[in-house]
Amino acid sequence: MKPIVAVLLAAAGIALGTGSQAADPKAAEELAKKSACLACHTVDKKLVGPGYKDVAAKYRGQKDAEAKLIDKVKKGGQGVWGQVPMPPNSNVSDADIKTLVEWILSLK
Repeated sequence: MKPIVAVLLAAAGIALGTGSQAADPKAAEELAKKSACLACHTVDKKLVGPGYKDVAAKYRGQKDAEAKLIDKVKKGGQGVWGQVPMPPNSNVSDADIKTLVEWILSLK
């Protein structure tokens, strides 16, 4: 194979692999545990904060849902789900927040 073709095929594979795909559910749940998200949230019911399936249902179909939730997880917030505030998550990397939000939004 010619080197230029190999480079183009590799670039195409990388581009396709970085699209907005749902995170591996088991890995994402482990990341949620590691990041202390599950201290306040569960997948399917309210704990301190809403269950992740409820979050997914609320934002389903909204084009800006991912960006909105990434911002909310990063900066924290209050009022959307009640008066208990969600603290900012500055200790969680942007890449991990994106993975978590993609996983949450994929839940049915």
